[in-house]
Amino acid sequence: MVPNRTSVLSPSVEAQLTDAWVALEPGADPVERVRALRRAHETFTTVGTVPRPVRSVVAESWRRSARAGVGPDGAASVELTGGDLGAYRAEHPLARVMPLFRELLGGFAADGEHLLAVCDAHGRLLWVEGDPATRRRADGMNFVPGACWSETEVGTNAPGTAVAVDRPVQVFAAEHFIRRVQPWTCAAAPVHDPRTGRVLGAVDITGGHGLAHPHSLGFVHAVARAAEAQLALLAPSRRARDTLLLSALGRDEAEVVLPGRRLRLSRRHSEILVLLSRHPEGLTGDELLCALYAQESVTPVTLRAELARLRRLLGPGLLASRPYRLTAAVEPDATVVERRLDAGALMAAAQAYTGPLLPSSQAPAIVRLRDRLAQGLRTALIAHRDPDLLADWAHAPWGEDDVEVWRALAAVRPTAPVRARLAALEAELTAPAGRAAARSGGSGSGSGSGSGATYLQRPPA
Repeated sequence: MVPNRTSVLSPSVEAQLTDAWVALEPGADPVERVRALRRAHETFTTVGTVPRPVRSVVAESWRRSARAGVGPDGAASVELTGGDLGAYRAEHPLARVMPLFRELLGGFAADGEHLLAVCDAHGRLLWVEGDPATRRRADGMNFVPGACWSETEVGTNAPGTAVAVDRPVQVFAAEHFIRRVQPWTCAAAPVHDPRTGRVLGAVDITGGHGLAHPHSLGFVHAVARAAEAQLALLAPSRRARDTLLLSALGRDEAEVVLPGRRLRLSRRHSEILVLLSRHPEGLTGDELLCALYAQESVTPVTLRAELARLRRLLGPGLLASRPYRLTAAVEPDATVVERRLDAGALMAAAQAYTGPLLPSSQAPAIVRLRDRLAQGLRTALIAHRDPDLLADWAHAPWGEDDVEVWRALAAVRPTAPVRARLAALEAELTAPAGRAAARSGGSGSGSGSGSGATYLQRPPA
């Protein structure tokens, strides 16, 4: 069992109690489950079919393992030793959060006769620490620093599978693909680069079958999230000296950081710079006119005047013409959110989202970008069912009237205040005014709730 300190993680754990990523549902008999899994494993390795009660995540992993040519009697190979291992570990980004891993998981591993393990993005073990007797037993299956525990090398296992599917996962007993690993149970969660969303590796807890508990998965997941937060503090974004930073989320007037100075742009210049940052190849004058103006009779002369003013504001050499384009690299905050979302780093994406893109803009192209970004993020939040992330969105100005998010939050955190807020929103939707507002679609609100409600803009940081 995980120690009492994990009780603080209960909201995240609750969201996973019925999740297929947890090895044993509450009330399951672990002894009987082991017997059933051994029979299922034997069936799969002999005839290739996966019978019940094998979870879908394990069945898919078994199939990947078989396609990779892993045999059930195989073993992990040690790829790095001695000075090569030491040099690789010293340069790895996760070396910076090893003190955090030891503080949060090290004592639990030692006290519970478990192991704390950390692997890189390829499933290669970098650190294995914990109870000395347990370490000696783990040495027998090459669960040691420098050994490769990727799915393609040793089949289904928590650290290797976690980096393969980019999800926290538990692997219980005979769910392991290789037979010599089946006396063990482990839980692992991927750790992401907070800037790029790239998977850096995974943190794992390995030990006996007592780890087959929802709390162990919630615990290791929370540790991984803490590591990502620590990395964000330790390693601020690195960028080339001439890269422009563009902040346009949650603010009507974008801010651009140039070498040695910071500018706040007008609303029209904000729209132009956002659009040009999305098109490094450039946009023609006609393309910019269509992107910026809806049913307005705006002449090319007006647009050229705006661009001339923007060119003087940015300084020489940054805004070229024919086509109009920026000559320096740009890092928009909206693109950071998109990149993290595409990489599956939902928490990092939600943290970077400080509000809708230029919320008051009615430029057609900005409206499309704003709605696409907000809808993509909220859809991922609803699907992921993380109560903390849903609560953050629901209590933000752009999410306070988002009935779909409140419904998702009520499903995973049905507290009295959440249920009351959801009931109030649903009552508004059933009223005539609510139905009219819902039909209006709420375009440009950034909430995507369909309620038509506006929100108060969060003040710029």
